[in-house]
Amino acid sequence: MSHEDKTVVNTIMVVLGVLVVVAVIFYFVADTVTSDMDDSEEANERMQTKIEENIRPVGEVNVGSVPADSATATAAAAGPRSGEQVYNASCMSCHAVGVANAPKLGDKAAWEPRAAKGVDGLLATAISGLNAMPPKGTCAACSDDELKGAIEYMLSQSGF
Repeated sequence: MSHEDKTVVNTIMVVLGVLVVVAVIFYFVADTVTSDMDDSEEANERMQTKIEENIRPVGEVNVGSVPADSATATAAAAGPRSGEQVYNASCMSCHAVGVANAPKLGDKAAWEPRAAKGVDGLLATAISGLNAMPPKGTCAACSDDELKGAIEYMLSQSGF
Protein backbone atom coordinates (compact mmCIF):
# COMPACT_ATOMS: atom_id res chain seq x y z
CA MET A 1 0.00 0.00 0.00
CA SER A 2 1.35 3.38 -0.94
CA HIS A 3 1.66 6.35 1.36
CA GLU A 4 -1.26 8.13 -0.37
CA ASP A 5 -3.51 5.10 0.10
CA LYS A 6 -2.67 4.99 3.81
CA THR A 7 -3.52 8.69 4.12
CA VAL A 8 -6.96 8.17 2.50
CA VAL A 9 -7.71 5.17 4.72
CA ASN A 10 -6.65 7.10 7.86
CA THR A 11 -8.82 10.08 6.84
CA ILE A 12 -11.85 7.84 6.33
CA MET A 13 -11.24 6.18 9.71
CA VAL A 14 -11.00 9.57 11.46
CA VAL A 15 -14.23 10.79 9.80
CA LEU A 16 -16.07 7.58 10.79
CA GLY A 17 -14.75 7.89 14.35
CA VAL A 18 -15.98 11.50 14.59
CA LEU A 19 -19.40 10.49 13.24
CA VAL A 20 -19.68 7.69 15.83
CA VAL A 21 -18.76 10.12 18.63
CA VAL A 22 -21.36 12.67 17.38
CA ALA A 23 -24.05 9.93 17.17
CA VAL A 24 -23.30 8.83 20.76
CA ILE A 25 -23.51 12.45 21.95
CA PHE A 26 -26.88 12.89 20.17
CA TYR A 27 -28.17 9.71 21.77
CA PHE A 28 -27.30 10.84 25.31
CA VAL A 29 -28.65 14.35 24.76
CA ALA A 30 -31.94 12.95 23.40
CA ASP A 31 -32.18 10.52 26.31
CA THR A 32 -31.57 13.31 28.81
CA VAL A 33 -34.15 15.62 27.23
CA THR A 34 -36.87 12.98 26.98
CA SER A 35 -36.27 11.54 30.45
CA ASP A 36 -37.70 14.75 31.94
CA MET A 37 -41.09 14.10 30.28
CA ASP A 38 -43.96 13.46 32.66
CA ASP A 39 -45.23 9.90 32.24
CA SER A 40 -47.99 10.36 34.80
CA GLU A 41 -51.61 9.40 34.22
CA GLU A 42 -52.58 13.10 34.23
CA ALA A 43 -50.26 13.84 31.30
CA ASN A 44 -51.73 10.91 29.36
CA GLU A 45 -55.26 12.17 30.00
CA ARG A 46 -54.32 15.68 28.83
CA MET A 47 -52.76 14.25 25.70
CA GLN A 48 -55.83 12.10 25.00
CA THR A 49 -58.13 15.10 25.51
CA LYS A 50 -56.05 17.17 23.11
CA ILE A 51 -56.12 14.40 20.50
CA GLU A 52 -59.91 14.09 20.77
CA GLU A 53 -60.25 17.86 20.45
CA ASN A 54 -58.11 17.86 17.31
CA ILE A 55 -60.08 15.09 15.59
CA ARG A 56 -63.54 16.31 16.62
CA PRO A 57 -65.86 16.78 13.60
CA VAL A 58 -66.27 20.34 12.37
CA GLY A 59 -70.03 20.07 11.84
CA GLU A 60 -72.99 17.79 12.23
CA VAL A 61 -75.64 16.50 9.85
CA ASN A 62 -79.19 17.14 11.00
CA VAL A 63 -81.51 14.43 9.70
CA GLY A 64 -84.42 15.48 11.87
CA SER A 65 -86.60 18.52 11.47
CA VAL A 66 -85.02 21.57 9.89
CA PRO A 67 -84.32 24.26 12.48
CA ALA A 68 -85.77 27.65 11.64
CA ASP A 69 -82.98 30.04 10.75
CA SER A 70 -83.34 33.74 11.35
CA ALA A 71 -83.95 34.61 7.67
CA THR A 72 -86.81 32.13 7.36
CA ALA A 73 -88.26 33.17 10.70
CA THR A 74 -88.08 36.84 9.71
CA ALA A 75 -89.74 36.17 6.35
CA ALA A 76 -92.50 34.13 7.99
CA ALA A 77 -93.09 36.79 10.61
CA ALA A 78 -93.30 39.53 7.97
CA GLY A 79 -96.04 37.70 6.07
CA PRO A 80 -96.40 37.28 2.32
CA ARG A 81 -94.59 39.74 0.09
CA SER A 82 -96.21 41.74 -2.67
CA GLY A 83 -95.65 40.86 -6.32
CA GLU A 84 -93.41 43.90 -6.73
CA GLN A 85 -91.29 42.90 -3.73
CA VAL A 86 -90.83 39.37 -5.08
CA TYR A 87 -90.00 40.74 -8.54
CA ASN A 88 -87.40 43.15 -7.11
CA ALA A 89 -85.86 40.49 -4.87
CA SER A 90 -85.82 37.52 -7.25
CA CYS A 91 -87.19 38.04 -10.74
CA MET A 92 -85.54 41.32 -11.73
CA SER A 93 -82.09 39.75 -12.14
CA CYS A 94 -83.28 37.98 -15.31
CA HIS A 95 -86.44 39.80 -16.42
CA ALA A 96 -84.96 43.32 -16.27
CA VAL A 97 -82.31 42.57 -18.91
CA GLY A 98 -83.69 39.49 -20.70
CA VAL A 99 -81.20 36.88 -19.51
CA ALA A 100 -81.51 33.65 -21.60
CA ASN A 101 -84.46 35.11 -23.53
CA ALA A 102 -86.50 35.88 -20.41
CA PRO A 103 -89.22 38.36 -21.37
CA LYS A 104 -88.21 41.84 -20.19
CA LEU A 105 -90.47 43.74 -17.85
CA GLY A 106 -92.51 46.20 -19.93
CA ASP A 107 -91.91 44.43 -23.28
CA LYS A 108 -95.51 43.89 -24.39
CA ALA A 109 -94.54 41.94 -27.54
CA ALA A 110 -92.46 39.45 -25.54
CA TRP A 111 -95.17 38.99 -22.91
CA GLU A 112 -98.13 38.69 -25.33
CA PRO A 113 -97.78 34.96 -26.14
CA ARG A 114 -97.13 34.23 -22.48
CA ALA A 115 -100.10 36.29 -21.30
CA ALA A 116 -102.29 34.15 -23.56
CA LYS A 117 -101.61 31.21 -21.22
CA GLY A 118 -103.24 33.11 -18.39
CA VAL A 119 -101.88 33.71 -14.90
CA ASP A 120 -102.50 30.10 -13.80
CA GLY A 121 -100.66 28.73 -16.85
CA LEU A 122 -97.72 31.07 -16.22
CA LEU A 123 -97.73 30.11 -12.55
CA ALA A 124 -97.51 26.40 -13.45
CA THR A 125 -94.60 27.17 -15.79
CA ALA A 126 -92.87 29.29 -13.13
CA ILE A 127 -93.26 26.59 -10.49
CA SER A 128 -91.84 23.83 -12.70
CA GLY A 129 -89.32 25.99 -14.58
CA LEU A 130 -88.82 26.37 -18.31
CA ASN A 131 -85.70 26.31 -20.49
CA ALA A 132 -82.99 28.23 -18.57
CA MET A 133 -85.39 29.27 -15.79
CA PRO A 134 -85.07 26.92 -12.80
CA PRO A 135 -88.15 25.86 -10.84
CA LYS A 136 -89.54 28.89 -9.02
CA GLY A 137 -86.98 31.06 -10.78
CA THR A 138 -84.44 32.28 -8.27
CA CYS A 139 -86.96 32.28 -5.41
CA ALA A 140 -87.08 28.73 -4.09
CA ALA A 141 -88.50 30.03 -0.79
CA CYS A 142 -91.41 31.82 -2.46
CA SER A 143 -94.91 30.52 -1.92
CA ASP A 144 -97.17 29.91 -4.89
CA ASP A 145 -99.18 33.02 -3.96
CA GLU A 146 -96.02 35.14 -3.93
CA LEU A 147 -95.01 33.78 -7.35
CA LYS A 148 -98.52 34.49 -8.65
CA GLY A 149 -98.26 38.05 -7.34
CA ALA A 150 -94.92 38.51 -9.11
CA ILE A 151 -96.38 37.20 -12.38
CA GLU A 152 -99.36 39.52 -12.07
CA TYR A 153 -96.99 42.42 -11.38
CA MET A 154 -94.85 41.65 -14.45
CA LEU A 155 -97.96 41.30 -16.64
CA SER A 156 -99.41 44.58 -15.37
CA GLN A 157 -96.11 46.40 -15.97
CA SER A 158 -96.09 44.98 -19.51
CA GLY A 159 -99.58 46.25 -20.37
CA PHE A 160 -101.78 43.26 -19.52
